[in-house]
Amino acid sequence: MRPLADRVRPASLETFAGQAHLLGAGRPLRFALDSGQLHSMILWGPPGTGKTTLARMFAEIGDAHFIALSAVMAGVKDVRNAVAEAEQVRSVSGRRTVLFLDEVHRFNKSQQDAFLPFVEDGTLVFIGATTENPSFELNKALLSRARVYVLRALEPEAIQQILTAAIESPEGLAGRIGIDPEALERIAAAADGDARRALNLLELAADLARSGRIDEEAAKEVATGTLRRFDKSGDVFYEQISALHKSVRGSDPDAALYWLARMLDGGCDPLYVARRMVRVASEDIGNADPRALQIALDAWQVQERLGSPEGELALAQCVVYLAAVPKSNAVYTAFKAAQDDAVKHGSLEVPMHLRNAPTALMRELGHGDGYRYAHDEEEGYAAGENYFPDGMQPARYYHPVARGLEQRIAERLDRLRRKDADTHTTDTEQND
Repeated sequence: MRPLADRVRPASLETFAGQAHLLGAGRPLRFALDSGQLHSMILWGPPGTGKTTLARMFAEIGDAHFIALSAVMAGVKDVRNAVAEAEQVRSVSGRRTVLFLDEVHRFNKSQQDAFLPFVEDGTLVFIGATTENPSFELNKALLSRARVYVLRALEPEAIQQILTAAIESPEGLAGRIGIDPEALERIAAAADGDARRALNLLELAADLARSGRIDEEAAKEVATGTLRRFDKSGDVFYEQISALHKSVRGSDPDAALYWLARMLDGGCDPLYVARRMVRVASEDIGNADPRALQIALDAWQVQERLGSPEGELALAQCVVYLAAVPKSNAVYTAFKAAQDDAVKHGSLEVPMHLRNAPTALMRELGHGDGYRYAHDEEEGYAAGENYFPDGMQPARYYHPVARGLEQRIAERLDRLRRKDADTHTTDTEQND
């Protein structure tokens, strides 16, 4: 018997749940479906949001022949066979062909190029489905010939509607099983926006149900251990780590803890989070609180040594501390500016007074001549000394912020720069 998710697949827009932003009255995709105007498209969204169903519905409404391929299994040969089949259908019946390619991002660029000519000449109407960002995964040529529609994870209410329809459907579980409202809610929540997962859980719960009814205990049994939506290398991963990073940067420890919990709950490697927090400590906190870097490194080490759950608690401690302390990106921006100048000015020679002189020959050549040993100067500072290469105007990259420890650093640097200015003024007066 076919899986429940396949048996109860919606056949019309009236029975399709969710995606109101695409299928509501007056929306472009709804207009195209209602009018039967076939066009190539990319359906981008999480698993179980209706991409395959919409593609089938689109072909049926447009009275088109439908060919489905999966990029996981198919290759260029399969695309050529689909083209030949489409040409035959058009010659016999005059009907167009919709080629649906699931997981289209799995095709490399040359494979994607294989069907472009046949999309252009009208042999195929191409519909690709992907869970990955098309901007990164698909050829520009393909994107320019297809409209992108973004599908969203289904709300719990939409999932409950799908589950109820499956229980009442003759092709589904009608006459076999009933379900308690609490069990329905638990399964819908465990599905995490994925209709296919919800229907699979429902089918499992039906097998476990006693007396022909799914109670909360049966629902709990099948839902326990299910992970929330999380792709360790895809868009959801990068969206969530971005949200965590920005919550810390924005000094919101509560939101930061939430995104940390979401990532760990979804199966993210805690060591990846630890590495990212080390980056945050340097990039967004810096010298405003140098302890942040040490705390991030300590949390990383705890995670490596103890694992879960002790390590995850250390990560939570780190995330809260990093979110709560003063922020500064002054070192980050200063380093970027210095890198730009290093490239811009090329291989300028080290000034003679800054060169090391470990041998007699090097001393004879003048290495180190005129160098002022800072520890011998007042306040341990050689006022007026220049440490930049000859021929390069001294630059100021580091601008401490008036927050945390950097406020004190800024005060000290300002005082030393005033000493530099006084030295330059005295030298000018003497020369006059």
